[in-house]
Amino acid sequence: MAKIDYSDKQVLLIESSGNMRATIFYMLRSLGVVNLKAVTINDRVLPEISEHNYDVILLGHNVNDSLAGIQILEECRYLGYIKPSACWVFMTSDASQEVILHAIDSRPDELIMKPFSIDELKHRLDNILFRKSIFKPIDDAIEVGDYPTAISYCQNNFSSSDPEFDEAQLMLSRLLNQFGKPAEAAKVAEKLYWKAHEKDAGLCWAQALLAQDEVKEAQRLLKELIEEYPLFIVAYDLLASSHEKNGDLELACETVNEATQRSPLGIPRQMELGRLATQAKKLDLAGGAYKKSIMLGRHSCYKSPEPYLRLANVKRLELSAAEGPVASELKSEFDSIINQAYRSFPEDHLLQVKASLLKSELYNQLGDTDEANKCTRDAQRANSELSAPLDLERELLNVTGDAVPLLEPEKAKRATPTVSKKHDPEMSVKVNRLGVKHYLSGKMPQALKYFGLATEYDTTNVSALLNLAQLFLESARDSVDKRAERAKMVARYLKLSSRLVAEGVEKDKHHQLQAYLDSGIDKLPDGSLGNLIR
Repeated sequence: MAKIDYSDKQVLLIESSGNMRATIFYMLRSLGVVNLKAVTINDRVLPEISEHNYDVILLGHNVNDSLAGIQILEECRYLGYIKPSACWVFMTSDASQEVILHAIDSRPDELIMKPFSIDELKHRLDNILFRKSIFKPIDDAIEVGDYPTAISYCQNNFSSSDPEFDEAQLMLSRLLNQFGKPAEAAKVAEKLYWKAHEKDAGLCWAQALLAQDEVKEAQRLLKELIEEYPLFIVAYDLLASSHEKNGDLELACETVNEATQRSPLGIPRQMELGRLATQAKKLDLAGGAYKKSIMLGRHSCYKSPEPYLRLANVKRLELSAAEGPVASELKSEFDSIINQAYRSFPEDHLLQVKASLLKSELYNQLGDTDEANKCTRDAQRANSELSAPLDLERELLNVTGDAVPLLEPEKAKRATPTVSKKHDPEMSVKVNRLGVKHYLSGKMPQALKYFGLATEYDTTNVSALLNLAQLFLESARDSVDKRAERAKMVARYLKLSSRLVAEGVEKDKHHQLQAYLDSGIDKLPDGSLGNLIR
């Protein structure tokens, strides 16, 4: 292994214990780290990570912290702050299975138990940073979504005699799966699995088999992996997905339930258990999963109204088979859960639509047609006020826990549901400013990520849309082989912004970018168009 030079590394140490923070700080100094910042866990940690380009982030987890390190790790993964090229080390003194497995779900590069010696820290960091240096071209390509380049590098830059060959083959299999080439991914993963019997290679192989509808073979492989590695939780997720694909909701539900019993702290998996249990008519199990999701979401990036709505729907389903005082009690519980959601998310306009739809369904079930129609009108009115109105037919199926066969006949990937980002214009402006900062610093991949994130928070953010058009325009000019593809992205963002652009600098920028595109990208001036960025 080559000697690692720490003098040029940007390092962030996050640790709430003052003594432990000081100890690790001096360990890092003795390793030669010059550019080192040490902070406690607080609400400034996420902006610190997002606004700076750290090479190494050491994140401490302590069970007594009001904001635990594991929550920071989970949120950074959710928000896309964990870059492939950065080195993340999760440090914990809690060796409980549920904490370790929950940390693994957020995929840090290394997990180390506190306390540790300087020799152990150096060994772990040396290993990770050496690996990062070897695979940097691949990680950089993945970071900007350039999968063909990443795949090509894996295929052409490692020989079978290289120590890193097996890891490069594993990366290649994952990339081929992500790029929609499961047959090629299966060949690579199968060969690697039989060579080393490595569980991650087996998982990649199973994913490729499922993508080719070879369900029985995938299930056989996944059961083999689970038998050998009973704490390999992602294998349970994929097995459950395969059971659902086969139409066996009972087995899918049992599989996810077993996974949540082993690793109970993940909200997406609890929500998936609730969904499957609802469809399998196991309402007690579904209700418990949604209650767990609400409790876990109090301080989590996954906090949303969805578990409240799904729990209220469980009460609605229980009510359909109840009579007398039990029915009255369930109706009161339904109302209480909806009101709790309103109190917890008073500014969530999507909640207004979905809750009204669910209430309409309840009143139809109770035979109160007038109240049901009133709730339907409330949903339609609230939906018409949204910047991007929902498909109410689909939302009704979703909030009532039904499968969506008519609308989504080919939907396969349901093992790890995500929570959509809340419409937040203020956050969109802040994130766009971060993109501008990275652009002016010459960090184009980071700028692209933040401009894209800004449009997710607010699809009407004209500045972010125009900034994306500008970035793709410059990229098209500088990448002749990908010019046509990137010119299409320029045209797309200009079209999206054309309906929103107002008078003034935004309109001037739109006209300028459109003129550049119309006159031919090869005639674009050299260098940065930074004077246009907003």
